[in-house]
Amino acid sequence: MSYLLHIDSSSLDSSVSRKVAQTFRDSWQGPVVHRDLGAAPVPHLSAAGIAARGADQAARTPEQAAAAAIQEELIGEFLGASAYVFTVPMYNYSMPSVFKAWLDQVMTVGATMALPDGPPAAGRPALVVSARGGGYGPGTPNHGMDHVIPTLETVLGHQQTLGLDVSVLTPELTLAPVVPYMSELVPLHEASLADSHEQARKLAETFQAAL
Repeated sequence: MSYLLHIDSSSLDSSVSRKVAQTFRDSWQGPVVHRDLGAAPVPHLSAAGIAARGADQAARTPEQAAAAAIQEELIGEFLGASAYVFTVPMYNYSMPSVFKAWLDQVMTVGATMALPDGPPAAGRPALVVSARGGGYGPGTPNHGMDHVIPTLETVLGHQQTLGLDVSVLTPELTLAPVVPYMSELVPLHEASLADSHEQARKLAETFQAAL
């Protein structure tokens, strides 16, 4: 049976990204496979893991075999899903390293990308929830400094990579309630957060209607 694959990468159980993703989950009807990279990170791609991809199975070293087993588990989990929700908060203008490690294990030529007929997951719906402490839209001082969403739209959504149909929610200004000099931005944060929760509910319904 197909399922929603939910990947969390926030270090905090109480993170805004996780809360918005939970709103999506609460509106989802059907099985879910949840992997919490914050609690149980996957290994970074190693030399053994890279070598295992091009080695005959019978000729793999023990280290290569162990690395290949991790990749095969993660790739199987990814390909078995019909829809996805990823929580990828902004950490220091980029994605959490645990999510990059997961991507490096899953993005494999011949398995999930660079196949003659295109990526096997092409067109499957995916939601990226990426909370951030400040604002990064046009006209803000931080505009152009978001290196999370542009990267993920490429690695998750391009037809030369994973080919998913990517939607994005970016609840912003999450530091406004706790940083004194940002206090005047609290109403904007609250509006952004409320809109993200509402859009998460709608996207869960939209995703399911399309399956």
